[in-house]
Amino acid sequence: MQRKKIKVKAHQKYDAVVIGSGPNGLAAGILLAQNGLSVLIVEANEEIGGGVRSAELTLPGFTHDICSAILPLTIASPFFKTLPLREFGLEFIQPEASLAHPLDNGSAVSVKKSVDETARNLGIGDVKSYKRLVSGLTRNFDTLAPDILAPLKLPRNPFFLGAFGLKAFDSAKGLADYYFKGTRARAMFAGNAAHSMIPLEDIPSAAYGLVLLLTAHAVGWGFPKGGAKNVSKALGEYFISLGGKIETNFRVENIDELPKSKAVLFDITPRQILKIAAHRLPESYKKRLETYKYGAGVFKMDFALSDPIPWKAKECFEAATVHVGGTFEEIARSEREHSEGKISEKPFVLVAQHTLFDKTRAPEGKHTAWAYCHVPNGSTADMTDAIENQIERFAPGFRDCILAKSVKTPRDLERSNANYIGGDINGGAGNLSQLFTRPVAKINPYVIPSKGLYICSSSTPPGGGVHGMCGYHAAKTVLKKEFGKKI
Repeated sequence: MQRKKIKVKAHQKYDAVVIGSGPNGLAAGILLAQNGLSVLIVEANEEIGGGVRSAELTLPGFTHDICSAILPLTIASPFFKTLPLREFGLEFIQPEASLAHPLDNGSAVSVKKSVDETARNLGIGDVKSYKRLVSGLTRNFDTLAPDILAPLKLPRNPFFLGAFGLKAFDSAKGLADYYFKGTRARAMFAGNAAHSMIPLEDIPSAAYGLVLLLTAHAVGWGFPKGGAKNVSKALGEYFISLGGKIETNFRVENIDELPKSKAVLFDITPRQILKIAAHRLPESYKKRLETYKYGAGVFKMDFALSDPIPWKAKECFEAATVHVGGTFEEIARSEREHSEGKISEKPFVLVAQHTLFDKTRAPEGKHTAWAYCHVPNGSTADMTDAIENQIERFAPGFRDCILAKSVKTPRDLERSNANYIGGDINGGAGNLSQLFTRPVAKINPYVIPSKGLYICSSSTPPGGGVHGMCGYHAAKTVLKKEFGKKI
């Protein structure tokens, strides 16, 4: 992306400065700039985007996503939907199926946009139950999404949010036990709920699984053509078109290094805020930030392939996302083990295979694969064999297709993105105690109790995901409290 490079000087003044250019920092900057404010975004890395970036991690010509790879919440985001991102080159690809979940018998569960078609794929005993679970919520997803992707507050549509809450306020195990009888439906739901990175026996793991299924039916699990970097590119270019300024290669070690502004927004996690702004924080708030909990880490692999992954199940070739983990019980065991500080021999593995649908990401005839599993926070364990074994289990001959691979441990991920504390890509544990009270329990979680300071990262509600809604809600707070603008 071509951007005007600026030189930050001590005497320069802005209405607002945003530290960090992930999707939440960009969303916050955009909303503030849309309302006529002068805004500077500073980014520690050479390029913007945080975890929404792409690079040639294996071989020349093979484009891999650094972290975020499949972006249904970007498509569903109530704020991003209002932005003219197509005018800035953003194009989404929608595979025939949102996801596939292979099983050991050679078949796979396929989740498609049609609720009816998906239900028929689950087995006759679970068709009606699945429709009862998702049909009504899917029809009203556009109405429901603004309340789901928001802090705890009076809902705009209490009836629909209540209907969602009655189903979602449960553990994945509890929901699966109540609604599903067969192996296929239970396994498929476990794969969705495991995105929570918390044990499937814990509340609110069901909520994560249900939200992802609703997005699959309402908007599909699409991804940006050419790489996740194109989401950040479009957001950044739109921000600049509004008059915003971006300074890259600017690592903030102390908040006092920033130019003067009326508001500073942190698109970073509590640990980093303590590092750079502790002298500006009340002792009581500092102590609360110090107790903030980070979640499971991620061990990530990227592959350059000579051929597509040779799945046994044909359904796996219809989806960009494949959940590899087997039965509900196996996935639950894997997610429970990492929460207990253990290494799973058969981890749940998320796989993305973009090049089945996007030929721009690899040389002609070649392919990429993106995969990660969950491990204890900060783990140094090498999960290479475990990940490859799990894929090989459902795709015999996978290893023969590997031309090159990239391996990123939790520590590697944190070195590349300081927000990923111990490899936690969600800005903090998504357990019940931190679902709405992140980073601390406050009526307005975006307000830091120090003049002009705010937090807009995924360490605030509604948490992780490329939706920009943490930044949007934080920027709304800034507009109201600092500039008297209510939107």
